[in-house]
Amino acid sequence: MTQNASNVDENNVWRLETPGIEGWSRTARPDDPNKYFMVSTDGHVQEPADLWQKRMDKKFRERLPGITVDSKGKKYQKTEGFRPLRLRNVKFEGEDARRNGAGVTPEQRLADLALDGVDAEILFPNKGLVIWATPDPVFSQEMCRVWNDWAWETFADYNDRLCPMACIASADIEGAMLEIEKRASQGFKGLSLPCKPVWGPGSHEHLNYNLPEFYPLWELIQETKLPVTFHVSTGRDPRTSRGYGGAIINYAVHSLSPTMEPIANLCASGVLDQYPDLKFGSVEAGIGWVPWSLWALDEAYRKHHMWVRPTLGKLPSDFFRSNGFATFQEDKPGLDLAREHRLVDNFLWANDYPHHEGTWPHSAPAIERTMSQLSDGERAKILGLNAARIFNLDIPVRYHTQVDVQQFVKY
Repeated sequence: MTQNASNVDENNVWRLETPGIEGWSRTARPDDPNKYFMVSTDGHVQEPADLWQKRMDKKFRERLPGITVDSKGKKYQKTEGFRPLRLRNVKFEGEDARRNGAGVTPEQRLADLALDGVDAEILFPNKGLVIWATPDPVFSQEMCRVWNDWAWETFADYNDRLCPMACIASADIEGAMLEIEKRASQGFKGLSLPCKPVWGPGSHEHLNYNLPEFYPLWELIQETKLPVTFHVSTGRDPRTSRGYGGAIINYAVHSLSPTMEPIANLCASGVLDQYPDLKFGSVEAGIGWVPWSLWALDEAYRKHHMWVRPTLGKLPSDFFRSNGFATFQEDKPGLDLAREHRLVDNFLWANDYPHHEGTWPHSAPAIERTMSQLSDGERAKILGLNAARIFNLDIPVRYHTQVDVQQFVKY
C-alpha cells in the first residue's frame, strides 16, 4: 500500500510505502489530531559556506577544509584528517534536490519539520562534521568554538524546538572543560563529542574514553546534567574503501560501526560507577547493533572476568540501560528486538532532516513500516518521550492529555 505518489519522483516513490495503520489509536501522520509527540533526535544545520574562513584566527585559515584543483583541473575536497576526496558533479533532481537545499533558516526548518509531524529537533553540524577531522585537538577546538558561537546566535531564540548540541574537541581536555562550562551556562541542551578523542586510525597510545585522564571531564559533564552524544563519522576517516561499492562499504563499515566504540568504552570501563548520572548515546548509527553489542560486552565480562579491571558495579548492558541511548532513522531489526532486550527506553527516533539517508518528508510511512509490532506506549516513548526526558525538553500543551507530564518536569 502506498500513499498518494502524484508529487513524488520515481526515485523516491518507495518512501511512501506503508502497511497502513489498522489498529493504531494514534499515528505519526502530521494531520492526525491525536498525533504522537515527535522529536527528531538527529538533524543537520546548513552552515554558511564561509563560516570558518570568516571567524577563525588567521593562523588556522590555510588548514581549514576546502577545495583544491590538480594540474588536470580535477577538484578534490581537502580536509586535514582525510585522504583527498575527488568531487564529482552530481545532479540532484526532484525530492533529492529539495532535501539538498533545505533547512537554511530556522523558520524554514520549523515549517519543513511541521510537514513531517516533528515537534522538536536535536541539531548537529553538517559541513561542520569535519571539525573533528584533524589529529590536532587545539585546531579542532577552535573550529568547535566557531560552530558553537554561530549555532547559538542562530538557534538560541528557538532552543525549545531547535536544539543544537555544543561541539567539543575532547582530546584537548583543558580546552574542552572551558568550552563545556561556557556552553552549559548559555543554555545548550547537550554536547557532541567525537566517537574517538584522537582522530585517525586507532592506536593503543591514544587517549580514549575508558581512561582516567577523562575523569575530570566526566565529572564536569555530570555536574552540568547535559547528555553526551557521539555522532556517526566523527572518530576516523569513513572514506577508507575505494572503487566498486565504496560508497556502501564506507557508510556501513567505516562510518556506522565505529560508533560502537565510545559506548563500549563507557559501559565496560567503570566510568559509570564513578559518574552514575552521566548520560550518553550514539547518533545516526542505528540500533540493530545495540542488543548484540551489549550481549557481547556482558559475555566478555562474565567469561573474561579474570582479566577485567576494575570490577564493575553491574553488567555493561545494565549501564547502557540506565545511562545510554541510541538514535536511528529506519531500523526494523533493532525495533524488533527492543522489547525482548529491554531497550524501549533507550531508543530514540530521528528523521535526519535534511539528509538523504533520513526519512523527511515521509516519516509517517517509514514509522508505519517499522513500528507496527510495537505497542502504542512503546511507539510514544521512542518517537518523542525518551528524547524529552534525556534532553530536558518541554512537551507542548496539546500533548498533555496523552502523557504524565510530571515525568518530564525540568530539573
